[in-house]
Amino acid sequence: MMLPIVMEYNADCTGEKYREIARAMGVKGVDDMSVEEYRKAAVDAVQKLSIDVGIPTKLEALKEEDLDFLAESAHKILHPTCVQPAKYANIPVRLLNTMEPSAPGTLISNETEKGKIKAVAAKDNITAIKIKSSRMLLAHGFLRKVFEIFESYQTPIDMVCTSEVGVSMSIDNTKHLNEIVNDLKKYGTVTVDHDMCIVCVVGDLEWENIGFEAKAIQAMRNIPVRMISFGGSNYNISFLIRESDKKTALQSLSDVLFNNK
Repeated sequence: MMLPIVMEYNADCTGEKYREIARAMGVKGVDDMSVEEYRKAAVDAVQKLSIDVGIPTKLEALKEEDLDFLAESAHKILHPTCVQPAKYANIPVRLLNTMEPSAPGTLISNETEKGKIKAVAAKDNITAIKIKSSRMLLAHGFLRKVFEIFESYQTPIDMVCTSEVGVSMSIDNTKHLNEIVNDLKKYGTVTVDHDMCIVCVVGDLEWENIGFEAKAIQAMRNIPVRMISFGGSNYNISFLIRESDKKTALQSLSDVLFNNK
């Protein structure tokens, strides 16, 4: 959602990279364009793609908690810690587009807007790890041993799902993947899935609100889902899917959640 805005802001520092972006996006006559022309053409092409797949062009209102999930999904125009002083002082923060200063932008405040989905975000380059062990059944301390392995290799975990005899986790840092997998094999059977993607629906998703999670799952009905994370917070539901299914998933979620299709 923020990519076209960020591209506009960084255009003067990109050399000829935007020429290649414009060419890759199918823009005609790129080689005959001036620097300003092909940079604008690249931004316009990316913005058009965002609109075509149904990504919202703005958020009328966000609250501070929403930023945690957008930041984790690579929408890092403003990190959550940056707005904490404003949050504690109850001061609203408005994000504006320097290329369109008259646009209303996005308002971040402590006021909660009930009953509304705010955004859909995606995070690529995710690896899923599953460990299955009968020793986990009715045992205590098993999860601690598993998580200590990731801690020892300073590898954060994005998503976690557990069952009676297994636990699945996702990571975005594979620097020590081989070591982690070898250590996990001491406790059970380990499987690894590469080239995965986290798709996150952000909004007012308290468990008392009926229907929102059902609508999100309905939108994903034709997408193979590796993991679902819901209930860890009141503000998001996350799906782990193949990267190759990301575009279809984002389009379907936008159609169902924002366009009432």
